[in-house]
Amino acid sequence: MQRVVCRAFGDVEDLEVVEEAAPSPGPGEVLVEVDAAGVGFVDGLIIRGLYQVRPPLPFTPGSTVGGRVVALGEGVSEPAVGTAVAGLATGFGGFTSHAVLPASTAVPLPDGVSAETAVTAIESYSTLVFAVTQRVAIGEGEWVVVLGAGGGIGLAAVDVARSLGGRVVAVASSQDKRQAALAAGAETAIDYTDLKDGIRAATGGGADVVVDPVGGPAAESALRALGTGGRFCVLGFASGEIPRLPANIVLLRNRSVVGVDWGDWARTDGDAATELVADVLGRIARGELHPPRPQVFPLVEAGKALRLFADRAVTGKIALAP
Repeated sequence: MQRVVCRAFGDVEDLEVVEEAAPSPGPGEVLVEVDAAGVGFVDGLIIRGLYQVRPPLPFTPGSTVGGRVVALGEGVSEPAVGTAVAGLATGFGGFTSHAVLPASTAVPLPDGVSAETAVTAIESYSTLVFAVTQRVAIGEGEWVVVLGAGGGIGLAAVDVARSLGGRVVAVASSQDKRQAALAAGAETAIDYTDLKDGIRAATGGGADVVVDPVGGPAAESALRALGTGGRFCVLGFASGEIPRLPANIVLLRNRSVVGVDWGDWARTDGDAATELVADVLGRIARGELHPPRPQVFPLVEAGKALRLFADRAVTGKIALAP
């Protein structure tokens, strides 16, 4: 088997690819021959030691894998050998040709959903479905502003909000990214210039919900553009800058700020997280959600793929194919 190894926190180009014997699944586990592994912006932060989670070194990056079950551990009968599955890699380890998963987290792939689509949708779409089912509600016809709308999490936010009847204002830095957000279902797309006024103009007075995976100075501008009872959802800080949101602006007009950390919830309640992943994949199979087709890189080019994220040169998502 092959796997990518990070031996020291630093540049993504320093990752190594090693060859070794494939692991054997233990009790309650399955061995998956990986067809695709999901790649995201956060993976690069982890490798550079800039994320709140710092795995022990050395480690193999990657959190989502999809492929076929090739061996069962003791006590496992399902999913059967040969079943196409996708799921979360436990403790990272996704950038590999063979991955061991807990059998309980290996979700059978519905017909019509490829491994590449599944692994690039699991984290982003699960985050947004978790957000709208357990953290904040989006009503029919409400204005939803999505910052960073051309990235993987942003496009998922556009798609999920659209599926709930929300009217989406996509905010993105380039024409290509704005066009991708419009294709995903946004009603209109704007850039970051004079953001507060731009949002108010696009929404006819103020947004109902802001989805922010970006942080930085755009966050406060978007917060100020919320209408009465508006909800500001904090998903992350892709800009690299954690904003300091003024409490008086939250108080005015009964606004609220809500944190959305699907990863923490998933680690706390694994069974519920697996059910949510299965629900997301089912919605994709039924045509309720429409994740974009990802770019696919060979496993040995993991560093190249991660560099594109670091350079803000990715629209949508990327998968690795061993």
